[in-house]
Amino acid sequence: MSDFSLHPRLEADTYHVTDLALCQVRLMNDARFPWVILVPRRAAIREVYELEESEQARLWQEATMLGRGMQETLGGDKLNLATLGNLVAQLHLHVIVRRQGDDAWPGPVWGAGTPRPYSREALEEINDRLLALIASIFDDD
Repeated sequence: MSDFSLHPRLEADTYHVTDLALCQVRLMNDARFPWVILVPRRAAIREVYELEESEQARLWQEATMLGRGMQETLGGDKLNLATLGNLVAQLHLHVIVRRQGDDAWPGPVWGAGTPRPYSREALEEINDRLLALIASIFDDD
């Protein structure tokens, strides 16, 4: 794990929240959507199949557990999980809580409208909520 480094675009577009057993949890700087990105802390990984089988399972577990918790606590109508990597090849999994009537509904969030950066206060609030949620879900990690 010591060779892991974050792609500069992910660094620029997100805020570090915490680290899970496999992934770094990063909040996308777009307050329109409850949206985190999970980045496996492994060097030079571009595709899910490049992870060890146990790590593939762990990635899915972290994404689904966090997504469910986000949807339940932050409120949402649909959970979107996606790995695209067309602009940033480094493997990262988007966990996005969607609400009917949000700025992109029912389409994808990518390229929809103009991102609305978090204010300092809103960033602190969502970060605290995410940390509390993560602590309640992953209490044994």
